[in-house]
Amino acid sequence: MDTPAICKYVDSGSSSKRILLCGIALCMVALSTLGWRRASSEDLPRQLNLHGGKAIYDAACAACHGTKGEGTPKTSAGFDAPDSFPHFNKCDETTPEFTRDYKAAIRDGGPARGFSTIMPSFSGVLTSAQMDEVIAYLRSLCKEKGWPYGELNVPRALLTEKAFPESETILTTTVNTKGPPAITNDLVYERVLGKLDQLELAIPFGWVHKGSGGYSGGLGDIAIGDKHILYSHLNASPDKPAYDGTGSILSIQGEVVLATGDQKRGLGAGEPSLGVFAMYDQLFGHQAFMQIQTGINVPRHTEYGPSSVYIRSAFGKSVAGDGNLGRLWSPMVEFIANRNLTSGTKTEWDVVPEFQVTINRRQHIRAAMGYLMPINDTAGRPKQVIAYFLWDWFDGGLFEGW
Repeated sequence: MDTPAICKYVDSGSSSKRILLCGIALCMVALSTLGWRRASSEDLPRQLNLHGGKAIYDAACAACHGTKGEGTPKTSAGFDAPDSFPHFNKCDETTPEFTRDYKAAIRDGGPARGFSTIMPSFSGVLTSAQMDEVIAYLRSLCKEKGWPYGELNVPRALLTEKAFPESETILTTTVNTKGPPAITNDLVYERVLGKLDQLELAIPFGWVHKGSGGYSGGLGDIAIGDKHILYSHLNASPDKPAYDGTGSILSIQGEVVLATGDQKRGLGAGEPSLGVFAMYDQLFGHQAFMQIQTGINVPRHTEYGPSSVYIRSAFGKSVAGDGNLGRLWSPMVEFIANRNLTSGTKTEWDVVPEFQVTINRRQHIRAAMGYLMPINDTAGRPKQVIAYFLWDWFDGGLFEGW
């Protein structure tokens, strides 16, 4: 009878010692095989033919994430949870996220979105439909109604304010390519307050060409505002992922503009004012969207500048490779209308073709660029290159997720 192959690698000595070591080695292989088979039968929902989000979650997710999404204690899970570890029962952590990001982490593992390697890939375990089922279930672990779903968070346009509240920082730079030379910047800090509100602080600064030569730099008019959601609804079909659904969100924002600028130097109006505007975003399905913003600005003293109204709109569609889970590109076009509320004035129209793109794997760092062109009354009105850098700091640090 031939010696088993594994026994050939056991050090030979006395016959009894060799038999003992060979037996131990064979037992280890047998136990490993049984353990692998046990894991295969218990941890692979597709092989068990499981259906329904809860059943899949209980079999494949609950061991680490807890039966109610609260996370399993270290004593049971056997690992220290990273800072990015999600708690599905916490609405502020679950609802703002995109279904496509959950699906990418489930399909390809945590590193696919720049998260911890403790999150394994389930690409050989769950079908795409099963992933959609379990994501719908884990979203249901948030028991407080009224939180807007992440799918309603359309890509940020260059000029049109979106309705969805965010916790992010954006730096927008505008450069005149025609007309008086000028470079202006707007640093915006946004922070979500509860499920329906957002605090916003905008700090403009820049450099304007002086008639005598050179540039004059300084601070513009700082604005502080609060955004409040009035309505949100997502129509998600059970037989397709939420990011292909339709829905809408409506918000209103009020802001106070401080007199921190200098009109004589071309750095803001240098006059306090109040602004009120409404924002409405619509999803058309398959990641096509529309944004509309309309509002009014009223200065404290109209002799230094008139009241004005405006309407802004953006139309676009997001596309991604790698099964719709890869880098996200969002081409858009904006139409901007501004009108001063004085007799004899005309409405000024602009068009802005643009695009936004995600930069890192976690997709919480984004950039956008576009070109503003006047449509009417073009004499004396500048053409501008506009670009921004966006950091969604709620989803991670500036240098995380790359």
